[in-house]
Amino acid sequence: MTDTAIPLSVLDLVPVRTGDTPSEALRNALDLARHAERWGYTRYWVAEHHNMIGIASAATSVVIGYIAGGTQSIRVGSGGVMLPNHSPLVIAEQFGTLASLYPGRIDLGLGRAPGTDMLAMRAMRRDPQSAERFPEDVLELRALLGPVQPDQRFRAVPGAGTNVPLWILGSSLYGAQVAAHFGLPYAFASHFAPAALYDALDVYRQMFRPSEQLEQPYAMPCVNVIAADTDEEARHLFTSLQQRFTDMTRNERGLLAPPIDDIDSYWIPPEKAQIERMLACSFVGSPATVAAGLAAFVERTGADELIVSSAIYDHAARLHSYELLAGIGREPGLRKAVPNAASA
Repeated sequence: MTDTAIPLSVLDLVPVRTGDTPSEALRNALDLARHAERWGYTRYWVAEHHNMIGIASAATSVVIGYIAGGTQSIRVGSGGVMLPNHSPLVIAEQFGTLASLYPGRIDLGLGRAPGTDMLAMRAMRRDPQSAERFPEDVLELRALLGPVQPDQRFRAVPGAGTNVPLWILGSSLYGAQVAAHFGLPYAFASHFAPAALYDALDVYRQMFRPSEQLEQPYAMPCVNVIAADTDEEARHLFTSLQQRFTDMTRNERGLLAPPIDDIDSYWIPPEKAQIERMLACSFVGSPATVAAGLAAFVERTGADELIVSSAIYDHAARLHSYELLAGIGREPGLRKAVPNAASA
């Protein structure tokens, strides 16, 4: 066995800040992606959300094309596309086009949730039963992106033969079972729904069946990281995310707010308890504090890779957080054991 650094990746929800427009949010996303590429991050993902004024990545494949076109080598993809909102053919054509434009750089992470509310579901003409067909749609999508078969009468163009890597996203045992059944890598949404994390990872690894895409299970939990020069500064920056989650529990989905000095003046004790459960997989502090927390998390989960979300109001502070994290990722504490080539 040998040790290797845990790959680090970025999940960007493309937050629209108070005082900004989606245009600024998208430009900030590209700027962050360019920095992340220079700092050695593995992939840069954006996610599909609808009817949310504080998130600018609803047209996910368009945003991926924008980010990929403005970078050179970092993988770019979806974390994720909510497959029940679309036909597999449309997604195959969109991501087949992206893979044709940016070969070897596109990921397709798939989720089962709507990524929206009931009003937007109706606006998208979404079939309420479409989520029940998720495994069948994944299988159809994989076939449309795979090699053309001799008797295949319909194909995605572009798409067929691109073999865009698929990922399954989830926050429950269901997604773990689907990922294991199809032999696909699995990304868990522990950045906002950590309750089933360890059970889901156990199910995924125990049930995993090798596929042409993947021989061994590969798990990538998502966590929140807010890093700053001091613990106090990081905790201050963290209050933007804490406010956002508090607002969500109140059924208010607004813009990303500036940090505040006293978060306890913003929420009431029951809200605080709920938000702390939802944000349990958050690592907030100085580089030393974050490094210790992430090292313990990797040891507990056996994560093969970490994807990190950092909802920080100030763009410069957000860049600094990811730069500090890149340095943490090179430290001995954040490593995993892998088989040597001779024994693999």
